[in-house]
Amino acid sequence: MAARKLSTVSKVLIYQFLIITTAVFGFAVVLGWQQAGSAAVGGVVAFIPNAFFGWQMRNPAGKSAKILINRFYLGEAGKWALTVILFAAAFQLPNINIFPLLSTYMAAIAVFWFALLMR
Repeated sequence: MAARKLSTVSKVLIYQFLIITTAVFGFAVVLGWQQAGSAAVGGVVAFIPNAFFGWQMRNPAGKSAKILINRFYLGEAGKWALTVILFAAAFQLPNINIFPLLSTYMAAIAVFWFALLMR
């Protein structure tokens, strides 16, 4: 049986998860679990909107250009809205530390830049 190839979106989400996990454990080892919690929150803020966008762009084969464009715009708008909502919620949490939160968020977002090299 042939192995199923992962889509680019799936690969990006997997790499994001790996980067987030590495960052969380790195902060736990170096700065403690409270900082790791802030890093995990930053990872969630990055991952959930991107997973939503990936879900919107699933299974594009055989779809008309109009449907693809509509799904793209809905996915992008939802991604922005989720990011704003999740950041607003994150900053309401007690004992949140900005450095681990933003560094993990930026590391997860940087996966997109390296995704261009994967192709």
